Amino acid sequence: MLEPAVPLARWVAIQRNPRSGTGKNRAMLLDLVAELRRLGLRPRMFKDRARLAAWVAHRQAGEGLECIVAAGGDGTLADVFNRFPGVPVAILPMGTENLMAKFLSIPACGVTVARLIADRSRRQFDLGQIGERRFALMVSAGFDAEIIRQTHAARQGHISHAAYLQPIVESLRSYEHPLLRVTVDDAEKSQTARLAVVVNIPAYALGLSMAQGAKGDDGLLDLRLFERGSAFQMIRYFYNLTQGTHEKLPDVISRTARRVRIDSEQPVPLQADGDPAGFTPADISLLPGALEVYAPR
Repeated sequence: MLEPAVPLARWVAIQRNPRSGTGKNRAMLLDLVAELRRLGLRPRMFKDRARLAAWVAHRQAGEGLECIVAAGGDGTLADVFNRFPGVPVAILPMGTENLMAKFLSIPACGVTVARLIADRSRRQFDLGQIGERRFALMVSAGFDAEIIRQTHAARQGHISHAAYLQPIVESLRSYEHPLLRVTVDDAEKSQTARLAVVVNIPAYALGLSMAQGAKGDDGLLDLRLFERGSAFQMIRYFYNLTQGTHEKLPDVISRTARRVRIDSEQPVPLQADGDPAGFTPADISLLPGALEVYAPR
């Protein structure tokens, strides 16, 4: 039997996504709470973001805070590390994709996550930043960001994989693929593309990897520029992505960078970690070691 690893005074805040707290997810939350208590930690659950912020800001509670658990998907995780920079984060995966949790081999199991917290099994990763917003996985401009924009515009609750089908069809039919100008670090000349993807951690939808060489803790962003734009080219690029051969295509440029500027003649949609992030222009930078997350060592 595991013994309590930390004093009883240590608190764990749990930020629960209200859309992800029912059914089997509720059972996971209850397992997390019970195991944290058994291991000598004091859990407190929140579904209201403002209440969590007020609680963390309270001097006595803040001083005893062990971590915040993001109980939801990648959007919940991003919400937590954006609102509470510098606070260690644990992940209880309850979303549609859970890309970060899969990358870190964190199972959908409240008991396992509680034991990671009690053991203080932490890893440190870089974060990217687009404007004032931080991201863990990636930012993109162009076709896939348009799909995400349409999906979230039609959202009426939890987003399933099926919710993306109509936006994909509509984007293939009508998206015009405006030209993007991409400037890397201090380069005097920009490069052009129809789809630009800036990767920090190499986890993409459906278990695919947009930038196979990205590491997430190397102090670099990995840039993939797709030069051609049409429905046919997007299907062609996606097929090669599923085969792991897209980085070998002559019209796909691979670069590393610490800063990236993306602009265009007309506004082009942006997405960060699977959520809409406005429109171009965008300035993207790196925050080395800015995320401390509980994960198996």
